[in-house]
Amino acid sequence: MPGLTVEPAMHRANSAIAAGVMLAESDNLVRPLPGLLDGLSRADCNRLRAIGREKALEAGQLVWSQGDTQAGIYLISEGRIRSYYAAPSGREVTLAYWFPGNFVGGPDIFGTGPHMWTSVAAERSRLTFMPGPALRRLALESPTIAVALLDALAFKARCYSAMAQMLGTRSVTERLHSLLIFLSHVYGVKRGGEIVVGMPFTHGDLANLIGSTRQWVTVQLARLQEEGVIRYDRSVISILDLSTLGQGME
Repeated sequence: MPGLTVEPAMHRANSAIAAGVMLAESDNLVRPLPGLLDGLSRADCNRLRAIGREKALEAGQLVWSQGDTQAGIYLISEGRIRSYYAAPSGREVTLAYWFPGNFVGGPDIFGTGPHMWTSVAAERSRLTFMPGPALRRLALESPTIAVALLDALAFKARCYSAMAQMLGTRSVTERLHSLLIFLSHVYGVKRGGEIVVGMPFTHGDLANLIGSTRQWVTVQLARLQEEGVIRYDRSVISILDLSTLGQGME
């Protein structure tokens, strides 16, 4: 099935170095393991291909909603998927934006329990759906497939653990600075003496990633702009003084 061919997203300046965008101490954490399919034999890839069903989504379309019954996993072939948790109050916390090569649908990839968060296409995306029961059968038949799934789940667990550590041990200002540094590494394109983040992020996007409010982020970005540290124009962030952002982050 064509949906099992993972292609790089062309809008990322450093697409080879990161598995996604999330709150973490360092982008080293999210430098990807080989993709789910990369270490598999042709026979195992064919087995996965046989159970996969391609799905195309436009920006804003849901992959699933929090509380929906889990049915399987979705391997990202193209685009960008946002996973987030919505509190009863309506407040959202973005867990991650996942890039091609990753899958969404954990942690209960074989089960039928409720989804713990929502996943939505952040841009036009192409996914391959792999039903849980069929995936379980393949994992029992092929140790290589089983290990690839375990490696992917362990990687996601490390990412979410790092996010919890940041939320619990870093101030909201430190989290914002850390995120801006992260984005400069993952999306940054050098232009003259500045680094332009090559993907737009609204104040709300940034707030949801660091566990803050849009209003607070607006005030802080204005302050950083006045100090000559960044420039923010129509959701495009330019880093003018990366060293200042890094002060106090050690």
